[in-house]
Amino acid sequence: MRKPQREQLRQFAALAVLLALTGFAIAGPTGLLAWSENLSALDQRKAEIAELTAKRDALRNRVMLLDPQAADPDLASELVRENLGVLGEDEVVITLEDE
Repeated sequence: MRKPQREQLRQFAALAVLLALTGFAIAGPTGLLAWSENLSALDQRKAEIAELTAKRDALRNRVMLLDPQAADPDLASELVRENLGVLGEDEVVITLEDE
């Protein structure tokens, strides 16, 4: 015997919803296919965080060396020479030119 029209329509709608949910579970933005992309993006972000952390620590160390109360004389001398182009009388600048 044939099922009533209304029952067939309900079953078809339920099947369509189930197929749509399955499609999202596989190919959606958080589905199985996106999982490997998310893992590689996470690895890239972790590497970027490690690099930025190292740069931050280096800058923090440099700031500590430039403390106005007790500046590191070698770093202060390096910065003065670099920014002002100041040399002592007994110093010679040697530059290497590219061929």
